Amino acid sequence: MSPTEEFSKVVREWAKIYMHRSMSDFKRFMEETGLSFSHVNILMRLFHGGMSGVSEIGEQMGITNAAASQTVDRLVQMGMIRRTEDPQDRRAKKLELTQEGRVIIEKGVDARSKWIENLADNLNPDQQEMITSALTLLTEAALKTINSP
Repeated sequence: MSPTEEFSKVVREWAKIYMHRSMSDFKRFMEETGLSFSHVNILMRLFHGGMSGVSEIGEQMGITNAAASQTVDRLVQMGMIRRTEDPQDRRAKKLELTQEGRVIIEKGVDARSKWIENLADNLNPDQQEMITSALTLLTEAALKTINSP
């Protein structure tokens, strides 16, 4: 097996394990919170990107403004987000996380972080350093390919 084939195989194996764990955790998170994929998607976008408008949410998610508005309405009813006036245009509304919405998302982020920390506990410091260097290189290479065909 060539180095490129071995590299591809190892990365695919890691991605499979990581995605399986990530999706299992995500599914459990949705079941525990009663949130749908669309709900979590919107909450995560607001958590990481700050305030946003309904049309921006719809565009980012690839759904109509009506569908985005309906999902947002449900999250407002659940107390996860609130609408506020846009300071630049009082006719427009901006969405932001409530404290409850922020706490829910932080719990999900913390759960994923704990899994990574537990994974690190199974590696000695030299192994952790080696993997850190390798993943840094992999991340840099991946970022170079994002905008290329």
